[in-house]
Amino acid sequence: MAAKLQPMDPVDAAWYHMDGATNLAMVTGVALTRTPLDFARTRAIFAHRLLHLRRFRQRVVEHGFPYPTPHWEDDPHFAIEDHFHHVALPEPRDKQALLGLLSDIASTPLDYKRPLWQVHIVDGVGAGSAMILRFHHCVGDGTAMMAIAQLLFDAEPDAPLDRAAPAPRPTRAGLLDSLARPVKRLIDQSAQAISSGAALVLHPEQTAELAQLAARSAGVAVGTLLKTPDPPSPLKGRLGVPKRVAWSEPVALDTVKHVGRATDAKVNDVLVAAMAGALRHYMQARGAEVDGLTIRGVVPVDLRRPDRALELGNRFGLVFLDLPVGVSGPLARLEATRQRMGAIKRSPEAAVFLGILNIFGRTPRPVEELALTIFGSKATLVMTNVAGPRTPLYLAGSLIDRMTFWVPHPADLGMGISILSYNGQVTLGIVADAGLVPDPERIAEEFNREFDRLCAEVSGVQSLPAQRCAATTATGRACKNKPLAGSAYCRVHQPK
Repeated sequence: MAAKLQPMDPVDAAWYHMDGATNLAMVTGVALTRTPLDFARTRAIFAHRLLHLRRFRQRVVEHGFPYPTPHWEDDPHFAIEDHFHHVALPEPRDKQALLGLLSDIASTPLDYKRPLWQVHIVDGVGAGSAMILRFHHCVGDGTAMMAIAQLLFDAEPDAPLDRAAPAPRPTRAGLLDSLARPVKRLIDQSAQAISSGAALVLHPEQTAELAQLAARSAGVAVGTLLKTPDPPSPLKGRLGVPKRVAWSEPVALDTVKHVGRATDAKVNDVLVAAMAGALRHYMQARGAEVDGLTIRGVVPVDLRRPDRALELGNRFGLVFLDLPVGVSGPLARLEATRQRMGAIKRSPEAAVFLGILNIFGRTPRPVEELALTIFGSKATLVMTNVAGPRTPLYLAGSLIDRMTFWVPHPADLGMGISILSYNGQVTLGIVADAGLVPDPERIAEEFNREFDRLCAEVSGVQSLPAQRCAATTATGRACKNKPLAGSAYCRVHQPK
């Protein structure tokens, strides 16, 4: 009996087709644990808590006429062993070895004959392990990764294998999610009216709002097509297969908030400004002329309804954000960032691009590839922010010290930058084309330096929150020791 096919949502299909030879549309996350992970126990946790989600037991097949479209199909030969890999970190077992392993994994496509996800358990990472999870973007986005984390990770080290699923915790806002609030209600009203055939039930003022949104949306679409291509820089160019990954040292969220209070800026304004400063100094070191330069970042904006916040799949639009890499001075860059982010708070751009992705997913692949080429020329990188767990978590009984993830950068974009908060710390993750950016760790280092510059320039620098070690003790409590100079950790918890 043939397996039943389920059509893929058009937006998910658009992301499925964005996969290419030189740019894999994969979401990759890593959790670093304090003690070694038990491979069998970790695999059993995935089997008990994740496989009830059908996407993790389904493969993708192309089906249909006159042109095939992606469908989900239950994998008749599914075995979790095919998706779990147990490896040891190569010598000398330091951070560079881990970065090299992660870069190789990020450059390797998944097996499209099987469900599109994969786990590596890496032994010998400091005193503990690394759990690397990859899944195709058609399965879900960064918000979906947090939903998966809620299923897999525990608040206590001795949680039973078959514990009840935790109560859903809606995800917190990302970089520009606040701009989606004015249009989310109209999107939902429009979708409900169309699906019920009852558009006239809307109140007159709501109908007027929808008409106004439609007119503005058309203007946004035309305006995007008319945007000039992003200028040449060391971050743009011909792409290859190999990728490089890096991550920053953690920055205390309290420090980010302090800088924001001192400058009348939001937390996300501070994070984006620090990112822009890091890119500026990196490009300067590469010999680029940056004064007066503006490059565009493509920012995902989550448009899920609150009651669907933890579902898999993709429900986000995209916004172009001008990054002030050409502005000199940390505070001037922060002010420019604050103004630019504020200027698009009520833009319908995110909703427009959700609709465009919906259309892409219904068209033949060559049409989508042509549109993506046009789209990719308008920006330089993808950047996103996901608010992660606020308290320490455990995987298979082992305390998770650090978390980070890497966002795919489709089309002709050469870099993806992601920000993830966990347990009061913020980490920047970078994945980039190895030919364009062979040393993304330099950008990560500049990100940390930019925070030092901001802290040195804000008023009342002496009143900055007292810095404490980023680690947690074996009982899950925050370490109270003072970190060593230039590090987020004390002498006891320095990464090996």
